[in-house]
Amino acid sequence: QVQLVESGGGLVQAGDSLRLSCAASGRTFSAMGWFRQAPGKKREYVAAIGVSGSMTYYADSVKGRFTISRDNAKNTVYLQMNSLKPEDTAVYYCAATPRYGSGYLLLRESTYDYWGQGTQVTVSS
Repeated sequence: QVQLVESGGGLVQAGDSLRLSCAASGRTFSAMGWFRQAPGKKREYVAAIGVSGSMTYYADSVKGRFTISRDNAKNTVYLQMNSLKPEDTAVYYCAATPRYGSGYLLLRESTYDYWGQGTQVTVSS
């Protein structure tokens, strides 16, 4: 059974850090990404990473603060979030695709075939 399970969310204060994890199982994935959705807003792209981990991409709103990485031996992708802001408050979703992809393809929700259940991140001021 194919599963993506996010963890690591929580309630923190502005300026704090969190590290999200996404454990994949059931099959091998290629590109993986993180998206988020705040109440009443559309789901938006946050970050993505290629199969080797050497190619990473970030939304402008999180550049310099968030870092995406992966450990293929553990079949896990991470999102290190530093200098958190109240605007980062959202449900964060992990996504994955078994197909190879890079560049602009990894910024599109339609690229991804599998999605996790989400983990809540709340940043207070």
